[in-house]
Amino acid sequence: MPQIVVLPHATHCPEGAVIEAPAGTSICDALLEHDIEIEHACEKSCACTTCHVVVREGFASLNELEEKEEDLLDRAWGLEATSRLSCQAVLADKDVVVEIPKYTINHASENH
Repeated sequence: MPQIVVLPHATHCPEGAVIEAPAGTSICDALLEHDIEIEHACEKSCACTTCHVVVREGFASLNELEEKEEDLLDRAWGLEATSRLSCQAVLADKDVVVEIPKYTINHASENH
């Protein structure tokens, strides 16, 4: 079973974490199942960028990006070459290391 190493994040996972999830599971679902409360404002429907993660290791083992995800990622805060929407990034049989960005763009929760 592949492991996901989550780098420390001040709010969602202060100590970092190492979790296991079956191949075929999205990174978002795996994090949520292990009580790492990553934002997912669109309820994992690939309609926002709040579940954005940067894959530091194991990027090539994930499923390929689809055009809709690529288009949304263009709007993500802190976009990097190995950015993915965690709701769309599906684990294969390799371990991955992910970093949850410091900020997200969540229009529903921003103070105006």
